[in-house]
Amino acid sequence: MNWISNVVPPKIRSFLRRETPENLWVKCPDSGELVFHKDLEHNLHVVPSSGYHMRMPVKQRLDALFDEARYEELATPEVPHDPLKFRDVKRYADRLKEYRAKTASPDAVRLAAGTIEGVEVVVAVQNFEFMGGSLGLAAGEAIITGMTAAIDRHVPFIIFTASGGARMQEGIFSLMQMPRTTLLVQRLRAAKLPYVVVLTNPTTGGVTASYAMLGDVHIAEPGAVIGFAGARVIEQTIREKLPPGFQRAEYLREHGMVDMVVARKEMRPTLARLCSVLMHRPAAA
Repeated sequence: MNWISNVVPPKIRSFLRRETPENLWVKCPDSGELVFHKDLEHNLHVVPSSGYHMRMPVKQRLDALFDEARYEELATPEVPHDPLKFRDVKRYADRLKEYRAKTASPDAVRLAAGTIEGVEVVVAVQNFEFMGGSLGLAAGEAIITGMTAAIDRHVPFIIFTASGGARMQEGIFSLMQMPRTTLLVQRLRAAKLPYVVVLTNPTTGGVTASYAMLGDVHIAEPGAVIGFAGARVIEQTIREKLPPGFQRAEYLREHGMVDMVVARKEMRPTLARLCSVLMHRPAAA
């Protein structure tokens, strides 16, 4: 018998029992090591011993990227929320409400403008916590808005991709975001503005088949999974065993699909140097 619950009065019981948060310790998927969540946050969500790059919250990524964590958030346009009136086990409109409440964000892409070591940029970040960072009407419009803002301000455009692909609940409307974003990439090139893609774990599906692989420079975080179809689907299709590390960032760098693999701690200075060189501007002292 539990004497606290059976004998001690409720008011006194509340003082004896302390609620312990479940997320105080985080387990590294690579080494199995338990890391205190504050230590993980201070290390940019990289496990200190193994170097494994955990998924990084959007706000913390933006705070770590911009000078003095100061940036201007750019509004994203309103779009039809449920154009197909889609329903599976629950209504798509209800799913959107849940994820908006959970992430405090209207959709999977967030935009910000500011400086990185003195270099002005516009940045888009895909949030994998919002329906797997899937590409739909709202996400596509947000990316187009970000690219247009970069053209208007004549600054580089940087996108951090993290997505499982197109959003099935929006059908053809989702797939149309692939050619639409591709057209805006061409507009960036016509304006002679750098387009830098940072591929994070995972970047797959229609996102990889469109704007994620159209950058002037492709940077990947260590260990990121990058590809169109999953490795198991490919193995079952070609009926051959895939090589070790297939679709990982390091494998793609060795085979020419990624320009460089950059650790999270080096991402900020690397992006600043790239944008300075590509914009023909001296880097800040």
